[in-house]
Amino acid sequence: MYLGLDLGTSGIRALLVDADGCVVGEASAPCLVTHLQPGWSEQNPEEWINACRKAMAELRSQHPKEVAAVQAIGLSGHMHGATLIDRNGDVLRPCMLWNDTRADAQARRFDAMPMFRDTTGNIVFPGFTAPKIEWVRENEPDVFAAIHKILLPKDYLRFWLTGESLSDMSDSAGTSWMDVGTRSWSSELLDTCQLSEAQMPQLVEGSDQAGELRDQLRSEWGMTGPVIVAGGGGDNAAAACGLGCLSAGDGFVSLGTSGVLFAASDTYAPAPDKAVHSFCHAVPDTWFQMGVTLAATDSLNWLAKVTGSTPAALAGTLPEKPSGPTSALFLPYLSGERTPHNTATPCGVFAGMDISSDQSDLTAAVMEGVAFSLADCLHALRSTGTEISALTTTGGGSKSPFWLQTIANVLDVTLDLPAKGEFGAALGAARLAMAADIGGDINSLMSKPEIAKTIEPDASLVSIYQERYAQFRALYPAVTSALSPA
Repeated sequence: MYLGLDLGTSGIRALLVDADGCVVGEASAPCLVTHLQPGWSEQNPEEWINACRKAMAELRSQHPKEVAAVQAIGLSGHMHGATLIDRNGDVLRPCMLWNDTRADAQARRFDAMPMFRDTTGNIVFPGFTAPKIEWVRENEPDVFAAIHKILLPKDYLRFWLTGESLSDMSDSAGTSWMDVGTRSWSSELLDTCQLSEAQMPQLVEGSDQAGELRDQLRSEWGMTGPVIVAGGGGDNAAAACGLGCLSAGDGFVSLGTSGVLFAASDTYAPAPDKAVHSFCHAVPDTWFQMGVTLAATDSLNWLAKVTGSTPAALAGTLPEKPSGPTSALFLPYLSGERTPHNTATPCGVFAGMDISSDQSDLTAAVMEGVAFSLADCLHALRSTGTEISALTTTGGGSKSPFWLQTIANVLDVTLDLPAKGEFGAALGAARLAMAADIGGDINSLMSKPEIAKTIEPDASLVSIYQERYAQFRALYPAVTSALSPA
């Protein structure tokens, strides 16, 4: 048996699979995010530990024999988080998350140094780890001075599971300290940040062994033999392992808290000028490109909060298929944006509403706005030579037929829906655990899922959505110009 632990922003999922890769059981537990100031997004790492214990207790209660037989654990987690620990292994401050944008000034300063883009292949975004640590150095010098190790969220979970400070290539590629082409830490970039490689976790491939579960936890969870822990992957790389996206031309669209357009590659092809992320994959000798919009289901969550509804209730007001764009336009930049604008300044906007606009119109506008932002990502990827004609879907937002048909129409791309539910990153983590335990051909372990349904673009609506997309593209510069100081 194999276990995948997927640490998401809002909670942790534990997925149990057998030696054939079939899902046996799952359990989850929530985690709390705090926003003490505008642009701040933090989590206490103790939340991750408590959530993991709760999920594992539930999974063991449902499947005691299967949990006892676990041979390996794989990890997935949200990227870029800055988890700082001292020499005693204690956490120095709450973890700054991927959507924390307080380090905008520090990011811009680093990004102006050519060595960062040249070495990492990426823009230094405010949400990446390096500028956050620079913010700590400038604003919390006592904390900075006490840093013994800097760990990404899933790697702090590994530290608790094993006592080891290790990280995989895909997650570490999003720190702004890694030479992504050579898959190694850059001493030059670390020196620039007044850090050393000794403060970084040791790098491994996601399919490598990376520690062994502590005896105390093996006993607590009733596991009978030694349990290895795999390197694992950042959430999107792990999701790609779960969806079988390992080769050039393979891609997926994820509708989670953020929205992601992902394309695997067998070569390293950075394109920082397009605000495209170029990272190592979680498997050896493989990379990927990715466009990111920061608020996908987060935009729908926001609308639900301000209307006193729920995301499911809002989605339930819409038909299965759109008949065309709604009258309102929505910019989903509630937390700033990555691809293509690279801005930490929030700029969420509704435009074009009239007296008849109701809650369902606003819901449709939010879904369309996210679809248009994913079109920005697609154009950015295509500008680098990446071709995508079909995408597998994952993430909580993929449960909405209206949203998926809208995305297919806007992107003019076929979408494939997996048959067996939304297990992307957790399943990928479990598959990485299998690879670390038994080795063998990675492609055979990480096969593509059975497809339950294929959504084709509505040819009669594609050109209409393209015209609406042009209006969406024009709205952002108009709004930012109007809001700029005189």
